[in-house]
Amino acid sequence: MPDHIHIFVDVRQTVASCDVARTLKSIGAIELFKAYPQLKKFYAKCGALWSGGYFVSTVECISESTVIKYIEEQKDDK
Repeated sequence: MPDHIHIFVDVRQTVASCDVARTLKSIGAIELFKAYPQLKKFYAKCGALWSGGYFVSTVECISESTVIKYIEEQKDDK
């Protein structure tokens, strides 16, 4: 999956999904820039590391293993 990632997280219902996405993107960018300083130079010239959008879906009636299996199978489709 070279152009996107899947992240499966468990958060309280009182936490807004936009806050989770924003935090993951922010911390992810900080850590990537620390590990790969050349990325910071590149993205300073051409824009943001992450796109502005995100997709969130809730899981209620299926098991954790079903979600993990779905994510793993996405690798085979690309």
